[in-house]
Amino acid sequence: MAPSSYYAAKTRPPSARAVRDQDLTAVLVKLWEDNYRVYGARKLWKAARRAGHQVGRDQVARLMRTAGIEGVRRSKRVITTRPAVAAARHPDLVKRDFTATLPNQLWVTDLTYVPTWAGVAYVCFIIDACSRMIVGWRVASHMRTGMVLEAIEMARWSRGTRHQGLRCHSDAGSQFTSIRYGERLAEIGAVPSIGTVGDSYDCEHLVVAAASV
Repeated sequence: MAPSSYYAAKTRPPSARAVRDQDLTAVLVKLWEDNYRVYGARKLWKAARRAGHQVGRDQVARLMRTAGIEGVRRSKRVITTRPAVAAARHPDLVKRDFTATLPNQLWVTDLTYVPTWAGVAYVCFIIDACSRMIVGWRVASHMRTGMVLEAIEMARWSRGTRHQGLRCHSDAGSQFTSIRYGERLAEIGAVPSIGTVGDSYDCEHLVVAAASV
């Protein structure tokens, strides 16, 4: 390159495209920050279009790379039900009939998870099928049997220490087939119940519905 060409390029004013890119980059960064810095190229492109900016999806992706911003990537699906193959399975005492005429006749329990900025938080809920009220719960950074036992303790002290004939229904996760789980229920007069294969979604949907009330 000739020296004259070099100095001409250095002193030449920015092109119209460069000016537009600079302005759009500022807009995109603002939209990205306003949306908690989680939007990727597709969502940021749609947000910019809604805000009245004529910009292409590929252009948004290019300007995001230039600005050094990116969306939050989804982690792999978390599996909360891990059946213990060798463990004895409790009988199904519910048969997909989740009606209860009185409190403390039927409790339904399940594990779920909540993604947070600090990692995945695991939650165990115990729901009274009569009132759909959460009678016990526990949040932990793991999903070992101990968190389920602590949720039972909360339910035990909120509803009384003895509930003869109470059924506590769950899926076939290893936490609910453990000896400690069965023993803890026996201490309050309750009996464990586990749904048949494919019925685990019943527990999940009931717990999620009650938790969202």
